[in-house]
Amino acid sequence: MTKRGYHHGNLKQALIDAALSLIEEKGPTGFTLSEAAKRAGVTPAAVYRHYQGREDLIAEAARQGFEMFADLMQYAYDKGQPSALAAFEATGRAYLAFARKHPGHYISMFESGISVNRTPELALAANRAKEVLEMAAADLSEHIPPEKRPPASMFSAHIWAMSHGVVELYARNAGASSPFPPEDLLESGIGIYLRGLGLVPPDE
Repeated sequence: MTKRGYHHGNLKQALIDAALSLIEEKGPTGFTLSEAAKRAGVTPAAVYRHYQGREDLIAEAARQGFEMFADLMQYAYDKGQPSALAAFEATGRAYLAFARKHPGHYISMFESGISVNRTPELALAANRAKEVLEMAAADLSEHIPPEKRPPASMFSAHIWAMSHGVVELYARNAGASSPFPPEDLLESGIGIYLRGLGLVPPDE
């Protein structure tokens, strides 16, 4: 492979792309910076000018992932308007879609052990994604009497946890099987949750 050298114009993205492919193949702890450098076509010395260790590279992949994730969640939320329920359900489907389409980013974000507070930029991106789901939850819960209304942060955390569980068990884990598609599992789970809050009518 031809070495592109330190002055390669898109070196940082080339390294992130290399790391993402290695993460998908070997997991977040299954590769070294030298392997990422080799796959990107540069010397290890060039990598260390940008990243001090593998965790820094994964953190940058996670930051990029959260930015993409937040954009997708915002788009799903906006597309689901003007119905608060449709907008909320759209964000759940977007979660599954992102995990399937961007597994390397998803693993960096949620399975690498990298704290979202590792860098201010990563924390900001992660918080932006969280805020979209909280906004959708707040809109939907306006129909609940204030004295019975759960905090939007709790509401969204429950749905986030449910979405993450479906992704981990059935959307990405080839070893687990379900008689139902992941989308149906998530939709029905959200439906049960929302019925419990009185936000959707019970089945006839």
